[in-house]
Amino acid sequence: MTRTADVVIIGAGIVGSSVAYHLTEAGCGNVLVIERETRQGLGSTGKSMGGVRAQFATEVNIRMSLYSIPFFAAFEEATGHPSGYKSHGYLFVATSRRHLDYLEANYARQVALGLRGVERLRPEDILRMVPQLRSDDIVGGSFCPTDGFVDPHSVMVGFMARAVERGATLWKGTEVTGIEVDSRGVAGVATTNGTVATRAVVNAAGPWAAQVAHLAGVDLPVVPLRRMLVPTEPFPGLPERLPMVIDMTTGFHFRPEGVGLLLAWNDPEETPGFKTHFDPEFVEKILTRAADRVPCFADLAVDPRRGWAGLYEVSPDHHAILGPAPGVPGLFFANGFSGHGVMHSPATGRILSEWILDGQPRLLDASGLTASRFAERRLLEETAVL
Repeated sequence: MTRTADVVIIGAGIVGSSVAYHLTEAGCGNVLVIERETRQGLGSTGKSMGGVRAQFATEVNIRMSLYSIPFFAAFEEATGHPSGYKSHGYLFVATSRRHLDYLEANYARQVALGLRGVERLRPEDILRMVPQLRSDDIVGGSFCPTDGFVDPHSVMVGFMARAVERGATLWKGTEVTGIEVDSRGVAGVATTNGTVATRAVVNAAGPWAAQVAHLAGVDLPVVPLRRMLVPTEPFPGLPERLPMVIDMTTGFHFRPEGVGLLLAWNDPEETPGFKTHFDPEFVEKILTRAADRVPCFADLAVDPRRGWAGLYEVSPDHHAILGPAPGVPGLFFANGFSGHGVMHSPATGRILSEWILDGQPRLLDASGLTASRFAERRLLEETAVL
């Protein structure tokens, strides 16, 4: 017997869970979420650094953050689950005039769009916040106190639990093997748990988004890219409310994690592919950059066995791909976040639910994020990529 669903969501990570939450909040209860793993969070969600920020360069990313960050702050009230939101802020450290000009332009755009609290900093302001930084080349920076970090797994669970309470169904350990299309568009999905008739499918498959899109005959320019994270052993003596610190010279950044730190750096030598193993040689690379910006980090203790790797789902312009799939009515994308999926998951869920139920998003104008922009050469430029 074929099951029917108003909406099928492929992928039960934080993005798919948010779409389910927002659909059921809007009154659409017959939602089926399909997860190929036996439990949630084994993909990119569980590997995320959990950063959230509004300090972006493009209007659409700033607007998505302006919705998402307050949502995280009130998450437990809405879902009954904690988000783990800690508003320690993001501190961008500039070491050149080019960096300062970039931060100045971003600041003006952020303030114009309603971001409060963001400020430009002088070198002495930065050193008051994090005295341990090497300062001989610092020329300024920017800081926003509402930026910070969340617990991605807890947010994902909270979204899904509330969606299920409202009538959504979650299938775990189930793989989607086909997307059926007829003259009207999407007609259903074939799975290892049977066939589901539906006229609306959301691709929320993260790094596997291109393969899922291909099931419907659509080419989606999303590729997986490994990112590795290195937790340290306890390291005392840093400020109690240490922000996420970004060295704009190298892209090295770090934040507090328990009584230690979590270190990150985008290795420019990394190549696309489904590589999920942690490379121990990465530790030396990142510690070299860590000690260069924070000299006392030369004493950081790191156990390479505790490092992990996850996958970014990268689009050609490092912006999300949201909304209807060209040529296949009823197929919707929630993909290509390029590292911003966790932080923008609340906005993404609402945008997709409005697109599905109302025909267009009301939260904000997301037309510039549709997949058609690639064929039409309307690529966006977001240079604040971590």
